[in-house]
Amino acid sequence: MIADLINRKTDMVMTSLMINSDREAVVDFTVPFMESGIAIVVAKRTGIISPTAFLEPFDSASWMLVGLVAIQVSAFTIFLFEWLSPSGFNMKVAPSTNHRFSLFRTYWLVWAVLFQAAVHVDCPKGFTARFMTNVWAMFAVVFLAIYTANLAAFMITREEFHEFSGIDDHRLAKPFSHKPMFKFGTIPWGHTDSTLKKYFREMHAYMKRHNRTIVGEGIEAVLSGELDAFIYDGTVLDYLVSQDEDCRLLTVGSWYAMTGYGIAFQRNSKYVRMFNQRLLDFRENGDLERLRRYWMTGSCKPGKQERKSSDPLALEQFLSAFLLLMSGILLAAFLLLLEHLYFKYVRHHLARTDRGGCCALVSLSMGKSLTFRGAVYEAQDMYRNNRRVPSQHQHSGGHRTISGIGRNCNCSYCEGLHTLWATRRELEACRLRIRHLEKQMEAHGIRPLPPPPPQSLPSLLPPPGSPGNR
Repeated sequence: MIADLINRKTDMVMTSLMINSDREAVVDFTVPFMESGIAIVVAKRTGIISPTAFLEPFDSASWMLVGLVAIQVSAFTIFLFEWLSPSGFNMKVAPSTNHRFSLFRTYWLVWAVLFQAAVHVDCPKGFTARFMTNVWAMFAVVFLAIYTANLAAFMITREEFHEFSGIDDHRLAKPFSHKPMFKFGTIPWGHTDSTLKKYFREMHAYMKRHNRTIVGEGIEAVLSGELDAFIYDGTVLDYLVSQDEDCRLLTVGSWYAMTGYGIAFQRNSKYVRMFNQRLLDFRENGDLERLRRYWMTGSCKPGKQERKSSDPLALEQFLSAFLLLMSGILLAAFLLLLEHLYFKYVRHHLARTDRGGCCALVSLSMGKSLTFRGAVYEAQDMYRNNRRVPSQHQHSGGHRTISGIGRNCNCSYCEGLHTLWATRRELEACRLRIRHLEKQMEAHGIRPLPPPPPQSLPSLLPPPGSPGNR
């Protein structure tokens, strides 16, 4: 267009033509009718929710306070009050068989109340421990309410965009200093291109590979993600942003090299003074401002963007829930490994020093694994829960004859009794062997040590005539 004016092929050029010194040297411009500058347009991107979004409602200090202080203090306080209470443990080491409560069961109670899980828990008997449990339940209600309210805000996807401060931003002015490098371009041989070539040589050399032929191609490249940014006249970019119906475009940063748009004429054209007078009249009576507001207001509808927020959630938006599930599976597998190591290597060492008292105070299952008495207690519980064996469990195939009962059955209770009777027989055989060896020692003049008082085993079999011995 400038060449056509110079060659006198046209009289006037009216478009978004920036006034600069190079053009003023060969053509005449009217007074500026609109201010403009070099700006940057970017596209909004839907932000991906962090995999740890379920932890973001509270900061690290708050989580440590809840996990390492609140839970631990509450569990130990409930257990201590139950251990000291006369109606609870009453400071005993080994709890009674009808009081199924230990430190690990206290932790199960605390976690179940915290997450409001509908699972079976063993409640304490002492009044003080129950009161402390209610206090912990009140804390759990408040904690969950605050967590749920904040979690909803963190699980909503937020729009993200590259927020450049301007074309002098170091990520653009020094493109090779940032990894990965941003992709941006402009229209070659225009005012923006010449200005960047004059003041930002490194940027101009880098963006040649990303330049586009027309402005529309640059805008489409930004929307499709081929370009991270597009640099051009600020007023033109503002107009195109306002015309985007999806409201995905926006201009960022401050404008650079502010100048104005003017109407270009041939050198010494007689129409320049006439147009200048008309433009000054338009500016004085406000017509230019009215036209600018009318034409620069586009069809961008923010309400349409708000309706898009109700679209179905993608996998990335609740990835944190799957991460939590996988972490729980891995932790459970690690605990299973520890359980195997305990039963294979640790249990027989503890059995030499602990008879199930202190260990049962921590965990009933651990205490039962150390002593035969614990297995007897477990069989008694099984007997109480299976006193009436359904007749359909008693069929002709695969029966066993249990000594002392005289009946055939194949239920889990009968199999447990069979195992315990076999263990009891082995115990009696060992005692007979010990007495035989003691007599041989006395025959050789060796006096054996007095045996410890025998521990009477609890009555395992039901009394004659009871429903379990029919």
